[in-house]
Amino acid sequence: MSSVPSPQRVRVTKRFTFELAHALSGHDGVCAGVHGHSYVLDIMLIGIPRAEPGHPKDGMVMDFADLKHIVQEAVIDRYDHALLLHEREMDRIVQDEAMFARTVFTPWQPTCENILLDVVGRIQRALPKEAHLNAVRLQETATSWADWEDRE
Repeated sequence: MSSVPSPQRVRVTKRFTFELAHALSGHDGVCAGVHGHSYVLDIMLIGIPRAEPGHPKDGMVMDFADLKHIVQEAVIDRYDHALLLHEREMDRIVQDEAMFARTVFTPWQPTCENILLDVVGRIQRALPKEAHLNAVRLQETATSWADWEDRE
């Protein structure tokens, strides 16, 4: 019979996917036009698994179902099947048209890097204080992604 593992930090990851279109205002390449991606989002938490026998979350850094709920509300509901544009493009979109009903305007250029930083902020604000965001990866294409890692 093995003993209970000693407390050690563990990193847990949950993967999410969403579809998002964007255009890079003023860009000097093909990304200036509206185009879409099937994004892959990896959320990594780090912590010591709960050691409370009998507790429903015993042995977990965080319940994956709880993390899924947080990411769904903070990120997926905002971005999935949306069109993300810089706010300087606002006058070019007829916002009361059904086709543009899910257009999101931002004060920043909607690059993979900036979307990633927005996602990090949204997740950090939504996580319970005992959960620690360790790293986030946003994959835009099969060969391109941006990573964020907490250096604390």
